[in-house]
Amino acid sequence: MKFLLSVLLLLGSSTLFASNEPTSKTPKTIVTGADQTDQYFEYLKGKRIGILANPTTIIGKKHLVDSLLSRGINIVKVFGPEHGFRGNASNGTKVSDEKDAATGIQIISLYGKKRKPSKEDLADVDLMIYDIQDVGCRFYTYINVLRDIMESCAEFDKELLILDRPNPNGYLVDGPILDMKLKSGIGQFPVPIAHGMTIAEFAQMINGEGWLPEKKTCKLKIVKVLNYKHDMEYVLPVNPSPNLNTPQSILLYPSTCLFEGTRLNHGRGTYFAFTILGSPLYKGVYDFSYTPISIKGMSESPLYMDELCYGIDLRNYDTKELRKNCQINLKWMIDLYNNYPEKDKFFDRSMSKQIGNIDYLIGVADFKNQLKEGKSEKEIRASWEPGLSDYKKMRKKYLLYK
Repeated sequence: MKFLLSVLLLLGSSTLFASNEPTSKTPKTIVTGADQTDQYFEYLKGKRIGILANPTTIIGKKHLVDSLLSRGINIVKVFGPEHGFRGNASNGTKVSDEKDAATGIQIISLYGKKRKPSKEDLADVDLMIYDIQDVGCRFYTYINVLRDIMESCAEFDKELLILDRPNPNGYLVDGPILDMKLKSGIGQFPVPIAHGMTIAEFAQMINGEGWLPEKKTCKLKIVKVLNYKHDMEYVLPVNPSPNLNTPQSILLYPSTCLFEGTRLNHGRGTYFAFTILGSPLYKGVYDFSYTPISIKGMSESPLYMDELCYGIDLRNYDTKELRKNCQINLKWMIDLYNNYPEKDKFFDRSMSKQIGNIDYLIGVADFKNQLKEGKSEKEIRASWEPGLSDYKKMRKKYLLYK
């Protein structure tokens, strides 16, 4: 193993483990990068480690930080993304620096006063580790954190080890390419809504496409996922964030997160976010109803809190249809817009800070006008070309899996 590492370091390889052949696991078992401890534990010994982590950062059922500490690995600090290291902060809530009560390790928030590690933060770090679960969407902020970590590592000459994980929406590459005039906290890269890549693949794209300042590149080491292909079904062992708390919500998320940019409640204030959609104004239009309430750690003040909402229930929707079509579902948006009693206010954000900007979410400025003009799904999709096809071709250069 030490010989292999030496050769890889000399050659500048981007992967510590490049084969998809099984070791002690059966061929059909997906094995995350973190679970392949024999591929990186020796490499960590004697180094001062910084790690980006949250509750999805696990080996088996144990948190990676706890596992590394128990093996004598010197973790000097932990960096926390949106929702925090322990995952108990609500959507959009700023997170402060603190000391972890369980381990005493310093936790530096990258979702508060700063977005990336500073020179001082990395001064006593020899190697950074990135190991958090992504869900494959442009507006899911963990790819932004990936870029920010890579930027700091490139600037301060630190190596980044990525313990890769499957993308539960890896089969899906769809949506308009972000118009960079609409760059925001929920859209940082010229990619479609569903980018169809793992974190390690996306990191290679960031380097290869020159998306770091001054086109710098980050030195990467990657432990690949074993026995994984993009079209495989993968049920996450840990919820990636408080409101993505079911396999159904994760698979619907690329389609239903767009409703954050409308006057509809999208399930926040329930335990079924992103799988139910509604508004009080749909009374008499839809039979299904529910009442959003305040839920600590998930949504303290959801849209239409304590009001009866009517709409559609997607909790039992057959997600095989999504896999079969390999497309984001636009029909729900078209139907709910067409059935909304006050169409001129469907995207109006003045009522609540809970309503996001649909242009930033979808990534282009003409989507809301296309709905207002009664464009068909086929016509809307046609406007995404040739950008989407060009992206699919570019993406192939960075794939680690079929």
